[in-house]
Amino acid sequence: MTPTPQAASSRRVPLPIAPNMRDLGGLPVSGGVVRTGVVFRSASLADLADEDQRALADLGIATVYDMRTAQEQAKKPDELPVSALLVPLDVLADDQGDASIGAAIMSGHAREVADLLEEGGAAAIIGKSYRKFIRLRSAHTAYEAFFRGLANPSRRGAALFHCATGKDRTGWAAVCLLRILGAEDDVILDDYLQTNTDLMPTIQPVLDKAEADGVDPELVLPILTVHERNLAVADDEVKRVFGSFDAYLSEGLGLKDSTLEALRERFVE
Repeated sequence: MTPTPQAASSRRVPLPIAPNMRDLGGLPVSGGVVRTGVVFRSASLADLADEDQRALADLGIATVYDMRTAQEQAKKPDELPVSALLVPLDVLADDQGDASIGAAIMSGHAREVADLLEEGGAAAIIGKSYRKFIRLRSAHTAYEAFFRGLANPSRRGAALFHCATGKDRTGWAAVCLLRILGAEDDVILDDYLQTNTDLMPTIQPVLDKAEADGVDPELVLPILTVHERNLAVADDEVKRVFGSFDAYLSEGLGLKDSTLEALRERFVE
């Protein structure tokens, strides 16, 4: 019998300064469920206060994978407990142009990029980003290092991975991990879309600011949220470039069967 997915509310980690943070534990996968308390996803950890850092330490988080660009990391570096190892993984190092659009909107400058978002421009920008996750060598290198790091038997404690808002670069990483572990498509999609609920307290002020500046919030919403169509774009690119998801893992990311099996052994109970 397939286990019932653990409710998103029970997986959420309530750190207001680190939105969109949740445990992947409890999600049903092939052979059981994802272990609880061993792998987390979140948005940026750049503004953690001392008590927030202690909360991360209390969760046993010992390794943090930062998937933001080098510029994002330099501008707002993670504030982590001294016990945590930071692993920078710049997914978009080879082509980070579109990342600046989301950053502009989140920082209250939607009006400056509004022309780019009209007539389906926002969806096109996000789709281009997801194709980059599949195509760029820097993305291959980053995601390979991420999965090898997770599987490494010498790594101790829990792991957390994030980007700026924890929705796209992080979202694709979570999708891939859950697929490797054998989660069904509906389970994967539900966790992916949970980001929209968890991020709303953060993005609502951004939408309000855009509207106050004369920009239709519906124009910027596709940049600030996730949609099923994003994964369809990524999967189409996987099929176009590699032929299958398994080939993407083996040929694109260079992951051996032994690494995939190590991930399953470590994260499934």
